Amino acid sequence: MKILDHQIELGKTVTLKMDIAKLPTRSKIEVPIIVSRGKKPGPCLLLMAGIHGDEVNGIEIVRQIVASKYNQPESGTIICIPILNVFGFIHQTREFPDGRDLNRVFPGAKKGSLASRFAYHIMTEIIPHVDYCIDYHTGGGQRFNYTHLRLNSEDEKSMELAQAFAPPFIMHAKNREKSFRDSMVKLGKKVILFEGGKSMYLDKYVTKVGVEGAIRVIDFLGMRDFSLEISNMELAKTPIIIQNSSWVRARHSGMFRSFVSVGDKVEKGEKLGSISDPFGTFEHVVKNPKLGYVLNSNHAPVVNQGSALFNIGYSQ
Repeated sequence: MKILDHQIELGKTVTLKMDIAKLPTRSKIEVPIIVSRGKKPGPCLLLMAGIHGDEVNGIEIVRQIVASKYNQPESGTIICIPILNVFGFIHQTREFPDGRDLNRVFPGAKKGSLASRFAYHIMTEIIPHVDYCIDYHTGGGQRFNYTHLRLNSEDEKSMELAQAFAPPFIMHAKNREKSFRDSMVKLGKKVILFEGGKSMYLDKYVTKVGVEGAIRVIDFLGMRDFSLEISNMELAKTPIIIQNSSWVRARHSGMFRSFVSVGDKVEKGEKLGSISDPFGTFEHVVKNPKLGYVLNSNHAPVVNQGSALFNIGYSQ
């Protein structure tokens, strides 16, 4: 296997540096890519995080996988990219320095914007080797995502991977145009997108689910026997399939407090939270419009009219 002009033999683990751009000071910005090949041929799995530079929980998941050497297969190849958007990670922002969202410019262009050039190099130099991918993300800003996977549930092989991962929820989600997942699917690659936690925040439970899910997928693909590790995990429950979801938005501006937790099953009419003024003269109760599950909750203490408060997922 040859990646970034480096020949990688069976049984070897190497860290490559994808050198695409420089800071205005002319300092290099290198993206470390950790490639580990088993002693026997097999499929290639990509574990990637940090498309958005402030989504640190995904970065922590891939870091733990590498630190624990779970990324070293007996057969096939595992490629780990803990941080794709190094620029955003350094500045603790979602976007690239050009203001673009990397996950909206795939498959990129060789002579396009900075973000587009990064997307192009990933798609041309790394992705041709990949068969399967787990793409790790978190919620944005103050919005906390309960751990779940997103995929096109009509794709049987992707659904098999998701079931093997064994998350609490699996959400049917159409591919977003020009996203990484959309570009991968168009090439016939199998991608499951992990969501968990919120930006600039590390959550132990989210990390645990993300690491254990990857272990189960590696075992499922026959790349490494993790039966002992899996036997020591909590017994995985059958994932709840979410067919669609909708946002409950604030009808008033004010101080916001939640009465429920992400992952909760909530009945129609149940009190989800309240919004009040700071002076004790006004309070509005936020009620759930339809039976479902809380997939995302806004953690901001102050919200404006129209702010997204809860994302409720529906299994039917």
